Amino acid sequence: MLRFKNLGSGSTGNATVVEGRSDTQVRRLLIDCGFGIRQLQGRLAQAQLQIEDLDAVFITHEHSDHIGCAQTVAMRYRIPVWMSQGTHAALGQPDFGDMLRIAHDMTPIDLGTFEARPFTVPHDAREPLQLRCSDGAAHLGVLTDLGHASDHVLQQLQGCHALMIEANHDPAMLEASRYPLFLKRRVGGPFGHLANRVTADILRAVRHPGLQTIVAAHLSSKNNAPSIAREALAPALDWPVEAIHVACPTAGTPWLSVAAGPSPGYGLIAA
Repeated sequence: MLRFKNLGSGSTGNATVVEGRSDTQVRRLLIDCGFGIRQLQGRLAQAQLQIEDLDAVFITHEHSDHIGCAQTVAMRYRIPVWMSQGTHAALGQPDFGDMLRIAHDMTPIDLGTFEARPFTVPHDAREPLQLRCSDGAAHLGVLTDLGHASDHVLQQLQGCHALMIEANHDPAMLEASRYPLFLKRRVGGPFGHLANRVTADILRAVRHPGLQTIVAAHLSSKNNAPSIAREALAPALDWPVEAIHVACPTAGTPWLSVAAGPSPGYGLIAA
Protein backbone atom coordinates (compact mmCIF):
# COMPACT_ATOMS: atom_id res chain seq x y z
CA MET A 1 0.00 0.00 0.00
CA LEU A 2 1.24 3.46 -0.93
CA ARG A 3 0.06 6.73 0.57
CA PHE A 4 1.35 10.28 1.01
CA LYS A 5 0.81 13.42 3.05
CA ASN A 6 2.08 16.88 2.30
CA LEU A 7 3.21 18.72 5.45
CA GLY A 8 3.22 22.16 3.85
CA SER A 9 3.88 23.55 0.39
CA GLY A 10 4.95 27.03 -0.68
CA SER A 11 7.72 29.57 -0.41
CA THR A 12 7.70 29.28 3.41
CA GLY A 13 8.66 25.60 3.33
CA ASN A 14 8.04 22.27 1.62
CA ALA A 15 7.92 18.67 2.85
CA THR A 16 5.96 15.57 1.91
CA VAL A 17 5.91 12.11 3.51
CA VAL A 18 5.51 9.07 1.24
CA GLU A 19 4.76 5.82 3.03
CA GLY A 20 4.86 2.30 1.67
CA ARG A 21 3.45 -0.67 3.60
CA SER A 22 3.83 -4.39 3.06
CA ASP A 23 2.74 -7.32 5.20
CA THR A 24 6.01 -7.15 7.12
CA GLN A 25 7.30 -3.58 7.11
CA VAL A 26 6.57 0.13 6.77
CA ARG A 27 8.97 2.55 5.08
CA ARG A 28 8.72 6.32 4.94
CA LEU A 29 10.50 8.85 2.76
CA LEU A 30 10.44 12.58 3.45
CA ILE A 31 10.60 14.50 0.18
CA ASP A 32 12.19 17.86 1.01
CA CYS A 33 12.79 19.14 4.52
CA GLY A 34 12.12 22.85 4.19
CA PHE A 35 11.32 23.70 7.81
CA GLY A 36 13.21 24.26 11.03
CA ILE A 37 13.60 21.22 13.23
CA ARG A 38 10.86 22.19 15.72
CA GLN A 39 8.41 23.04 12.98
CA LEU A 40 9.16 19.75 11.23
CA GLN A 41 8.54 17.89 14.47
CA GLY A 42 5.22 19.65 14.90
CA ARG A 43 4.05 18.94 11.38
CA LEU A 44 5.07 15.30 11.61
CA ALA A 45 3.16 15.07 14.89
CA GLN A 46 0.04 16.19 13.06
CA ALA A 47 0.62 13.17 10.80
CA GLN A 48 1.04 10.99 13.92
CA LEU A 49 4.72 10.57 13.16
CA GLN A 50 8.09 11.43 14.66
CA ILE A 51 11.36 12.16 12.91
CA GLU A 52 12.58 8.74 14.08
CA ASP A 53 9.82 7.17 11.95
CA LEU A 54 11.49 8.39 8.77
CA ASP A 55 13.75 6.01 6.87
CA ALA A 56 15.25 8.53 4.45
CA VAL A 57 15.05 12.12 3.24
CA PHE A 58 15.19 13.19 -0.40
CA ILE A 59 16.13 16.78 -1.24
CA THR A 60 14.94 17.92 -4.65
CA HIS A 61 17.22 20.97 -4.92
CA GLU A 62 19.21 23.45 -2.89
CA HIS A 63 16.73 26.29 -2.35
CA SER A 64 16.18 27.08 1.32
CA ASP A 65 12.47 26.28 1.34
CA HIS A 66 13.39 22.69 0.43
CA ILE A 67 16.64 22.02 2.31
CA GLY A 68 15.63 23.43 5.73
CA CYS A 69 16.90 21.27 8.59
CA ALA A 70 18.03 18.30 6.48
CA GLN A 71 21.58 18.37 7.86
CA THR A 72 20.29 18.34 11.45
CA VAL A 73 17.95 15.43 10.68
CA ALA A 74 20.81 13.46 9.14
CA MET A 75 23.39 14.08 11.86
CA ARG A 76 21.16 14.03 14.94
CA TYR A 77 18.84 11.18 13.96
CA ARG A 78 21.15 9.16 11.69
CA ILE A 79 18.75 9.27 8.75
CA PRO A 80 20.18 9.03 5.20
CA VAL A 81 19.69 12.10 3.03
CA TRP A 82 19.56 11.73 -0.75
CA MET A 83 20.33 14.56 -3.17
CA SER A 84 22.10 15.06 -6.47
CA GLN A 85 25.81 15.82 -6.63
CA GLY A 86 24.90 19.22 -8.05
CA THR A 87 22.59 20.01 -5.14
CA HIS A 88 25.28 19.07 -2.63
CA ALA A 89 27.80 21.24 -4.46
CA ALA A 90 25.38 24.18 -4.66
CA LEU A 91 24.91 23.96 -0.88
CA GLY A 92 28.66 24.30 -0.41
CA GLN A 93 29.22 20.56 0.21
CA PRO A 94 27.99 20.52 3.82
CA ASP A 95 29.02 17.65 6.05
CA PHE A 96 26.37 14.95 6.30
CA GLY A 97 28.85 12.45 7.70
CA ASP A 98 28.12 8.98 6.38
CA MET A 99 24.44 9.84 5.90
CA LEU A 100 24.84 11.50 2.49
CA ARG A 101 23.55 9.52 -0.50
CA ILE A 102 23.99 10.78 -4.07
CA ALA A 103 20.96 10.48 -6.32
CA HIS A 104 21.06 10.27 -10.10
CA ASP A 105 18.53 10.80 -12.86
CA MET A 106 16.60 7.57 -13.53
CA THR A 107 18.51 5.51 -10.94
CA PRO A 108 15.87 4.02 -8.57
CA ILE A 109 16.23 4.31 -4.81
CA ASP A 110 15.08 1.09 -3.13
CA LEU A 111 13.21 1.82 0.10
CA GLY A 112 12.05 -1.73 0.72
CA THR A 113 8.28 -1.35 0.38
CA PHE A 114 8.53 1.03 -2.57
CA GLU A 115 11.06 2.65 -4.86
CA ALA A 116 11.64 6.30 -5.63
CA ARG A 117 12.93 7.09 -9.11
CA PRO A 118 14.49 10.56 -9.49
CA PHE A 119 14.22 12.48 -12.75
CA THR A 120 15.70 15.78 -13.82
CA VAL A 121 13.57 18.89 -14.27
CA PRO A 122 14.21 22.34 -15.78
CA HIS A 123 14.58 24.73 -12.83
CA ASP A 124 17.04 27.43 -11.83
CA ALA A 125 19.01 25.14 -9.54
CA ARG A 126 22.28 23.21 -9.96
CA GLU A 127 20.93 19.69 -10.59
CA PRO A 128 17.26 19.53 -9.53
CA LEU A 129 15.46 16.21 -9.29
CA GLN A 130 11.82 15.28 -8.73
CA LEU A 131 10.41 11.82 -8.00
CA ARG A 132 8.15 9.04 -9.15
CA CYS A 133 7.32 6.66 -6.29
CA SER A 134 5.90 3.18 -6.85
CA ASP A 135 5.20 0.00 -4.91
CA GLY A 136 5.06 -1.93 -8.19
CA ALA A 137 1.34 -1.45 -8.68
CA ALA A 138 0.48 2.10 -7.59
CA HIS A 139 2.40 5.12 -8.88
CA LEU A 140 2.76 8.61 -7.41
CA GLY A 141 4.36 11.51 -9.27
CA VAL A 142 5.80 14.46 -7.35
CA LEU A 143 6.53 17.46 -9.53
CA THR A 144 7.21 20.96 -8.21
CA ASP A 145 9.74 23.70 -8.89
CA LEU A 146 10.16 23.74 -12.65
CA GLY A 147 9.51 26.25 -15.39
CA HIS A 148 8.20 23.89 -18.05
CA ALA A 149 7.69 20.20 -18.67
CA SER A 150 10.33 18.64 -20.88
CA ASP A 151 9.65 15.43 -22.80
CA HIS A 152 11.63 13.63 -20.10
CA VAL A 153 9.35 15.02 -17.38
CA LEU A 154 6.18 14.06 -19.25
CA GLN A 155 7.50 10.56 -19.78
CA GLN A 156 8.08 10.07 -16.05
CA LEU A 157 4.51 11.12 -15.21
CA GLN A 158 2.81 8.71 -17.58
CA GLY A 159 0.59 6.16 -15.86
CA CYS A 160 0.62 7.79 -12.42
CA HIS A 161 -2.43 7.20 -10.24
CA ALA A 162 -1.78 10.29 -8.13
CA LEU A 163 0.08 13.51 -8.83
CA MET A 164 1.28 16.25 -6.54
CA ILE A 165 2.05 18.94 -9.08
CA GLU A 166 3.05 22.57 -8.95
CA ALA A 167 0.48 25.22 -9.84
CA ASN A 168 2.50 28.22 -8.78
CA HIS A 169 0.98 31.30 -10.34
CA ASP A 170 -1.64 32.95 -12.47
CA PRO A 171 0.25 34.89 -15.18
CA ALA A 172 -2.04 37.91 -15.03
CA MET A 173 -1.65 38.15 -11.26
CA LEU A 174 2.12 37.80 -11.57
CA GLU A 175 2.28 40.52 -14.20
CA ALA A 176 0.19 42.89 -12.06
CA SER A 177 2.10 42.12 -8.87
CA ARG A 178 4.62 44.35 -7.15
CA TYR A 179 7.42 41.92 -7.86
CA PRO A 180 10.41 43.61 -9.52
CA LEU A 181 10.77 42.88 -13.22
CA PHE A 182 13.70 40.49 -12.77
CA LEU A 183 11.66 38.38 -10.33
CA LYS A 184 8.62 38.31 -12.62
CA ARG A 185 10.87 37.09 -15.41
CA ARG A 186 12.47 34.48 -13.19
CA VAL A 187 9.19 33.07 -11.84
CA GLY A 188 7.45 33.09 -15.21
CA GLY A 189 10.46 31.95 -17.22
CA PRO A 190 11.29 28.48 -18.58
CA PHE A 191 13.40 27.64 -15.51
CA GLY A 192 11.15 29.23 -12.91
CA HIS A 193 7.76 27.92 -11.76
CA LEU A 194 4.70 26.48 -13.46
CA ALA A 195 1.80 28.76 -14.33
CA ASN A 196 -1.66 27.29 -13.79
CA ARG A 197 -2.30 26.99 -17.52
CA VAL A 198 0.98 25.13 -18.04
CA THR A 199 0.08 22.72 -15.25
CA ALA A 200 -3.28 22.17 -16.95
CA ASP A 201 -1.46 21.33 -20.20
CA ILE A 202 0.67 18.79 -18.33
CA LEU A 203 -2.44 17.16 -16.88
CA ARG A 204 -3.95 16.87 -20.35
CA ALA A 205 -0.75 15.22 -21.57
CA VAL A 206 -0.62 12.59 -18.82
CA ARG A 207 -4.33 12.03 -18.25
CA HIS A 208 -5.45 8.39 -18.27
CA PRO A 209 -8.36 6.39 -16.80
CA GLY A 210 -6.42 5.40 -13.69
CA LEU A 211 -5.50 8.93 -12.61
CA GLN A 212 -7.41 9.35 -9.37
CA THR A 213 -5.88 12.13 -7.26
CA ILE A 214 -4.46 15.55 -8.09
CA VAL A 215 -2.84 17.80 -5.49
CA ALA A 216 -1.97 21.31 -6.66
CA ALA A 217 1.16 22.37 -4.80
CA HIS A 218 3.60 25.24 -4.32
CA LEU A 219 0.98 27.93 -4.94
CA SER A 220 2.23 31.48 -4.69
CA SER A 221 0.58 33.30 -1.80
CA LYS A 222 0.59 36.55 -3.80
CA ASN A 223 0.13 35.47 -7.39
CA ASN A 224 -2.38 32.64 -7.11
CA ALA A 225 -5.29 31.35 -5.02
CA PRO A 226 -6.71 27.86 -4.45
CA SER A 227 -9.94 28.72 -6.26
CA ILE A 228 -8.07 30.07 -9.29
CA ALA A 229 -5.81 27.02 -9.44
CA ARG A 230 -8.73 24.62 -9.19
CA GLU A 231 -10.66 26.44 -11.91
CA ALA A 232 -7.62 26.24 -14.20
CA LEU A 233 -6.82 22.57 -13.61
CA ALA A 234 -10.22 20.89 -13.36
CA PRO A 235 -11.24 21.39 -17.05
CA ALA A 236 -8.03 19.65 -18.17
CA LEU A 237 -9.39 16.45 -16.63
CA ASP A 238 -13.12 17.11 -17.02
CA TRP A 239 -13.34 17.00 -13.22
CA PRO A 240 -15.38 19.29 -10.98
CA VAL A 241 -13.29 21.96 -9.28
CA GLU A 242 -13.82 20.41 -5.83
CA ALA A 243 -12.02 17.26 -7.01
CA ILE A 244 -8.70 19.17 -7.19
CA HIS A 245 -6.96 19.22 -3.82
CA VAL A 246 -4.65 22.09 -2.90
CA ALA A 247 -1.68 21.70 -0.54
CA CYS A 248 -1.88 24.34 2.16
CA PRO A 249 1.33 26.13 3.23
CA THR A 250 0.54 25.55 6.91
CA ALA A 251 -1.52 22.35 6.98
CA GLY A 252 -0.50 20.51 3.82
CA THR A 253 -2.98 17.76 2.96
CA PRO A 254 -4.57 14.81 4.72
CA TRP A 255 -3.09 11.37 4.19
CA LEU A 256 -4.03 10.27 0.67
CA SER A 257 -3.89 6.74 -0.68
CA VAL A 258 -2.40 5.90 -4.07
CA ALA A 259 -4.33 3.04 -5.61
CA ALA A 260 -3.89 1.21 -8.90
CA GLY A 261 -6.76 0.55 -11.24
CA PRO A 262 -9.41 2.66 -12.95
CA SER A 263 -10.58 5.82 -11.26
CA PRO A 264 -13.59 5.23 -9.00
CA GLY A 265 -14.81 8.75 -9.71
CA TYR A 266 -13.87 12.30 -8.93
CA GLY A 267 -12.01 13.50 -5.91
CA LEU A 268 -9.49 12.19 -3.46
CA ILE A 269 -8.94 8.84 -1.84
CA ALA A 270 -8.36 9.48 1.84
CA ALA A 271 -6.09 6.99 3.55
